[in-house]
Amino acid sequence: MRIGLAQINTTVGDLSGNSRRILDAYRALAAQGAELVVFPELVVSGYPPRDLLFKRRFVTDVESAVAEIAAAVGEVPALVGFVETNTSGQGRPFFNAAAWCQRGAIAVVARKCLLPTYDVFDEDRYFEPAPEPRVIAFSGRRIGVTICEDIWTHPMISTRRLYHGLDPIRQLAAKKCDVVLNLSASPWHYGKDNVREALVTGAAKAMGCPVLYCNAVGGNDELIFDGRSVVASAQGAVVAGLAAFQEELRVVSLRATLQAGDANGAVTASYSQSEMKDVFDALVLGLRDYAGKSGFKKGLVALSGGIDSAVVGVIAAAAFGPENVTGVSLPSAISSGHSRDDARILAGNLGITFCTIGIAEAVAATETALGPVFAGRPRDVAEENIQARVRGVLMMALSNKFGSLLLTTGNKSEVAVGYCTLYGDMCGGLAVISDVFKTQVYSLARWINDDARRAGHTPPIPQSSIDKPPSAELRPGQTDQDSLPPYDLLDAILRGYVEEGLSRRDLITQGYAETVVNDVARKVDLNEYKRKQAAPGLKITPLAFGVGRRIPIVQKYVS
Repeated sequence: MRIGLAQINTTVGDLSGNSRRILDAYRALAAQGAELVVFPELVVSGYPPRDLLFKRRFVTDVESAVAEIAAAVGEVPALVGFVETNTSGQGRPFFNAAAWCQRGAIAVVARKCLLPTYDVFDEDRYFEPAPEPRVIAFSGRRIGVTICEDIWTHPMISTRRLYHGLDPIRQLAAKKCDVVLNLSASPWHYGKDNVREALVTGAAKAMGCPVLYCNAVGGNDELIFDGRSVVASAQGAVVAGLAAFQEELRVVSLRATLQAGDANGAVTASYSQSEMKDVFDALVLGLRDYAGKSGFKKGLVALSGGIDSAVVGVIAAAAFGPENVTGVSLPSAISSGHSRDDARILAGNLGITFCTIGIAEAVAATETALGPVFAGRPRDVAEENIQARVRGVLMMALSNKFGSLLLTTGNKSEVAVGYCTLYGDMCGGLAVISDVFKTQVYSLARWINDDARRAGHTPPIPQSSIDKPPSAELRPGQTDQDSLPPYDLLDAILRGYVEEGLSRRDLITQGYAETVVNDVARKVDLNEYKRKQAAPGLKITPLAFGVGRRIPIVQKYVS
């Protein structure tokens, strides 16, 4: 049996565009000899459709699109993820489903059993769970159909307790399937590919048959899907793997017995790669899709000469093409010469458009206007933030005038503790590295330069941008460590407090100084209001600020 995996990139709500992409992939794989073509979860609507599902005609239009796709499918069946109306009158209004399309019609519908409601997922809001997975008889074989979370039942996964003992893998094992398919839209974060591989291979071993896992690829809002579709043998070995962060169509050949070692499909070179390569590819794909699917063709970055804006500049050049990116230096009266030089050198190395707009006069004029009201009060953060906000006004004006997507450059460490200025450096349409800790920014910058050297190119990021003490340069001689612990210490505390949900007492027990822990935690808690007003950010960690972390702004709990 030859099964086609259609690892394709769809856009939420683009029903006609997604349908064309589905049929193009179907025809290509059928022409390559596929006897069955498998698509990702909710491929017709795009994932996640969220509250589009509550628009009065949306699901009806999705079902019409699936019917049109089915009408174009011939003898070779296609298994297509879609949203189905729940007509029973019981439970939630929809099913997360898969349509078995063949000979011009939808022959069978399979439905998702386990509905994730944690982190970025909220499927229990929309979908009714199926009591058991579907088994479809085809070509003399029993084919089990699962959808994404249905195979996330391994003991290593804590969320399995959400499903009250329902285990589609155990149910399918009892039904003696010849092969099990999994349609997935599993967002990526670093380290997750190893977990998913263990789940797929473990499921195959538990059910005693091969598992073919077809995952979505591409960016939709803050989520990034890495593809990495994989085939596991009945003995739990990976026998085929598709590319990471790229579309790929692959026909995998299985012998009639469908047993271990019988798959014919090599693991793509990019299926498994270094963590920093993954992070870079994910951010490039996330930015490219966020911009392209929103209609932006050009990017705009304020270049300070520091490491954060340098990394964002490199990612922007890779996502848009250097000819479509503009970097802007916005020096104030106190900006250092090396900051201006490093910004200019970076732009030259990347081949992007570069311009300089001085802000000293605008800042002075603002301070003069505020002078009578501020009279008698010492200079403080209010005057410092004028610089950042003038820059924000100018960058937004450039964005409006030229139709470019303005990218913010704040990292996760800064966003966590509020080292960013509302209506200043937080201005923009997408926060590219807001889920990248500062220590990871340094690692990514070094990887970017090393990767350029390996390719025989000039490293794009000036070494001085990497070596210099980080500073917002809002007052003379300022460095981040004037009021923050060293970033390796800060990031370790933030991982515990933000991502792992540890209390202050937990962190102090681990050996961190009480005064440092209390100061960091206080900063995180006080700056929730800023994060609620921030641009959406690309998610690359297990827990990012944004939709997956819902902390009240007004709250008084101290752990």
